[in-house]
Amino acid sequence: MHYLKVLCGFGFLVVLVSNLWSISGWNEIRGVYDDLCYLRQAHLFQKSGLRGLDTNIALEDDHYLSSRLREIGFPTWRDPATAPCHTLIPTTKKLVIQYPPGTGFVLALFPEGSQVIALYVLTSLVAFGFALAAMVYASSLLSLALVAAFGDAALYLMINPTKASYSMAPTMMVCALAGFLTAKLFAGEGRRHRLVLTILIGLLLGLAVNFRLANLFLSAGYFAFFLVSSVTSRKTEAALQGSLFGMAFLIGITPTLLANAINAGSPFATTYGGADVAPPELNPGVLWAYAGDVQFVLLIIAGVWTAMMLRLSDQNGIRQLALVIAANLVVNLIFFMTHPVFTPYYTIPIGMLSLWTLLFATLIPHREAIRDDIDLRQPMKA
Repeated sequence: MHYLKVLCGFGFLVVLVSNLWSISGWNEIRGVYDDLCYLRQAHLFQKSGLRGLDTNIALEDDHYLSSRLREIGFPTWRDPATAPCHTLIPTTKKLVIQYPPGTGFVLALFPEGSQVIALYVLTSLVAFGFALAAMVYASSLLSLALVAAFGDAALYLMINPTKASYSMAPTMMVCALAGFLTAKLFAGEGRRHRLVLTILIGLLLGLAVNFRLANLFLSAGYFAFFLVSSVTSRKTEAALQGSLFGMAFLIGITPTLLANAINAGSPFATTYGGADVAPPELNPGVLWAYAGDVQFVLLIIAGVWTAMMLRLSDQNGIRQLALVIAANLVVNLIFFMTHPVFTPYYTIPIGMLSLWTLLFATLIPHREAIRDDIDLRQPMKA
């Protein structure tokens, strides 16, 4: 197994190097309107600190966005009223960026001009780290083969389709970490530290909303589980755990609530417009688009894997975890399948959160069982 793990790790390294080589040639200004708005938010943070939460285009005195629009040949770059991915808020009379502030904040952590490359390098390194962690947990040839296949796929997905939106890079990192912690909470020794892990997961899922507003639905299965547990369980810990998760989640989404209050006039008012706020409807074109996309494959794998855990597992923690994933998948599928717009990355976060969780939930109990068996075989010291 040792040599096979070395070979597996080398395979991950090859894919990582390929990712980094590809990323090194990327151009930040590629003509995608969303990119410019994320970069404008990053520019505001670098220029004004936390005051950069106010994205009112009337306050732009250095013409950052107009110059960027001119670079890509935007026909009305001189007219701020026509700026793409900005929404006119009737109550505040402000023309503001429609996206939450998290992606811009993460980009602002890196030097202007190389922000995107640095962010995606970090994203690939995080995926590489979790793939190696899964490799360490693998305790059989079958589990190692599973890790090798998933790790290589996850590394590739970190640039394609993740590169389609800058908001996906930080989202994918959160999905990997939240998936690992969720597996530890339900399936591993982390059950001894339930409250700490619950707080961390709630905080991470709350932070994810700051990158993409649709990431709000990544927490749906967790909220459903903790609500049902609080109602059906007589233990005080169940209610406490649900409360802590909710409070940590609320703390995580605070930047978006503040940005909404500043830009839209209320923490609970949206800065989105157009198709993004259209009422849900079943659109055959959208459904067929998903059916023919790699997202569909990820969702099918996650669904089958979850069903197998529900059917075959005799551990209560694993069953609970599978129920959380199942609820999450159902809520996210309902939302995106009734959303009037299709993109090649919309359901990737729920797919990857589910799959990272399932992977570690499969590996951790087996490794711990083997370790416990070894401990039992050790002669007792006098």
